[in-house]
Amino acid sequence: MPEPEIRELRYFCAVAEELNITRAAERLGIAQPPLSRAIRRLERRLGVALFDRSRHRLALTPAGATLVEEAAVVLGALGSAVRRTQRAGLPGRGLVVTAKPGVATELLHRIRARSRAEPDAPELRVVVSGFGEQADMVRDGRADVAIAACFDGHGLDTEPLMTEPRVAALASGHELAMREVLSTADLAAEPAPRWSAPASVDRDYWLGDPDRPADGPVVRDTAQLLEVIALGQAAALVPASLAARNVRPDVTYRPVRDAAPYQTLALWPAGSRSPSIAWFVRTALEDTR
Repeated sequence: MPEPEIRELRYFCAVAEELNITRAAERLGIAQPPLSRAIRRLERRLGVALFDRSRHRLALTPAGATLVEEAAVVLGALGSAVRRTQRAGLPGRGLVVTAKPGVATELLHRIRARSRAEPDAPELRVVVSGFGEQADMVRDGRADVAIAACFDGHGLDTEPLMTEPRVAALASGHELAMREVLSTADLAAEPAPRWSAPASVDRDYWLGDPDRPADGPVVRDTAQLLEVIALGQAAALVPASLAARNVRPDVTYRPVRDAAPYQTLALWPAGSRSPSIAWFVRTALEDTR
């Protein structure tokens, strides 16, 4: 069976998102009849119906829903390959590394100092990124390697670098702040901050308990997180290093005996054979062991 063409997958994804041939055609900049023929041709190639056309509005079949997920992976990998290839052709591009501010960027400073001192080391270009962006930046080719706390390792190889405990961050006047040691059960009834657009696996990790509702304010970075905690609008589990860097009179940190530890990892594209990435990961391990 001939495999689908990339163009057909792009056409299919547009129709699957719009669930309307006319709007999808306008979005793609093509006429409606060729788009309809392309979708029919893709269905014949695959031997399955991708859309249910028996209603007034298009709907995805189970096969179509599966192809939406799989096509996103294929098209994402293609875009990533194109970006990496283009960057590889730029003179002196070096190794693009990303991390969010904090312990990870402190580690990057030390690694970059070593790269400057070692004649065969790659030149590092550091990009500071926001919360939860690192894995996607590596997947889509904007970065070659990242240091992050990654919970969804799809499409990535990872290497643990550092592990540290998490502590509860509470408003200083909170009754739980009066206790020396807490458990995740103690936090079950407390409002939990909602990180903007988190993956479900990230959400469960940050809440410490999959049954704990995330019903607190939406936060996008550490500064917002600490403010809503100080105001008594939420309680959160945070890395011990974050607590150490953010000592303030209106926030109290307490140990949580059964909280999963916070782990910092190196992330890079799955299956990569890049000598520069290998050097980076080896150096990061040497620095943290």
